[in-house]
Amino acid sequence: MVKDWWLYQGTGEAAERRARLEAGPPPPWRDFKGVPDPGYTPPGCAGEAWERTWRRGEGYVPDELEKDVVNTALHLRRPLLITGKPGVGKSTLASSIAADLDLGPVLHWPVTSRTVLRDGLYLYDAIGRLQEAGLEQLRTPGAEPPAARPQTPAQSQSQTPAPADGGPSIARYLRLGPLGTALLPQDRPRVLLVDEIDKSDIDLPGDLLTVFEDGGFVIPELARLVKEAPTVSIGTDDDTDAAVRISQGRVQCRYFPIVVLTSNGERDFPPAFLRRCVRLHLDPPGPDKLARIVRGRLGVDIENSDEYRDLVQSFLERAEDGDLATDQLLNAIQLRLAGAWSAPGDRERFLATVMHHLTGPSA
Repeated sequence: MVKDWWLYQGTGEAAERRARLEAGPPPPWRDFKGVPDPGYTPPGCAGEAWERTWRRGEGYVPDELEKDVVNTALHLRRPLLITGKPGVGKSTLASSIAADLDLGPVLHWPVTSRTVLRDGLYLYDAIGRLQEAGLEQLRTPGAEPPAARPQTPAQSQSQTPAPADGGPSIARYLRLGPLGTALLPQDRPRVLLVDEIDKSDIDLPGDLLTVFEDGGFVIPELARLVKEAPTVSIGTDDDTDAAVRISQGRVQCRYFPIVVLTSNGERDFPPAFLRRCVRLHLDPPGPDKLARIVRGRLGVDIENSDEYRDLVQSFLERAEDGDLATDQLLNAIQLRLAGAWSAPGDRERFLATVMHHLTGPSA
């Protein structure tokens, strides 16, 4: 069943559904006023990054509940928090959304225990800038600091003049991170995957609250230079040469990005964070969904093959003793399609090799 209000996996061509997504009125509390840079064009549906997103997302098989929850997040312009065991397709769902609506390559922010908010917003190579300043002084001993030299008319009109601290222009040492790039003002949202947020430091979910509510953030290194450089062009996460213009040191979205946060359930999140997310829990797929996944990914009709139907059954039986990932079943069928492990005596070793448990006594 397809519902009229669905944008993701709904009826009609991707362009028509995306137009509805872009034109749909946001909730009053999610209406942002960022002004796009006319000189910046985000990556479109072409190139290697898009091919990776498309290949990963095109074979995803969402259930009706998944479509309902994803579309709820799209209409409310809220982050989507997806929980579930490893291997159930949490990360792939982000690519499926981007592929289904032709939204361009997914921005990816992998989270570890050392990740802090600034890693997602922007990167500043302060050490590299200091080293270059030192090298300039060595090349011209006794020369005045750059800021003390008289400027030509062209230099005085530059968007990115040398800052007052005497170092080289700050612009080439700054780059937006994946979250910062997703928040650039655009009429069309980008898809951002914040992967395994449950592995983060305890403060990260709380630190994200202000960014999620405001739809923007300030880069302090640029805010301090507003008088000397009110507008500075810097690179983005997926294009270091993009040179998108940042005014007054602030990045402010126009359309809140489609933020997909994944969690393996290794920790709980504060209520304030959960309140700002739309939540979706993915259970391991059953026989019917596995058959649809195999057909979509590999073109194999399980119902017409005793051998592959037997592999699905073995996968389900082994999953009762410990967690397995769906791609382990796909690997097993791919090997059989290639003629590998086909000897009758290889069966048990084959299953133990490609369907080893991710958790449980035999993991």
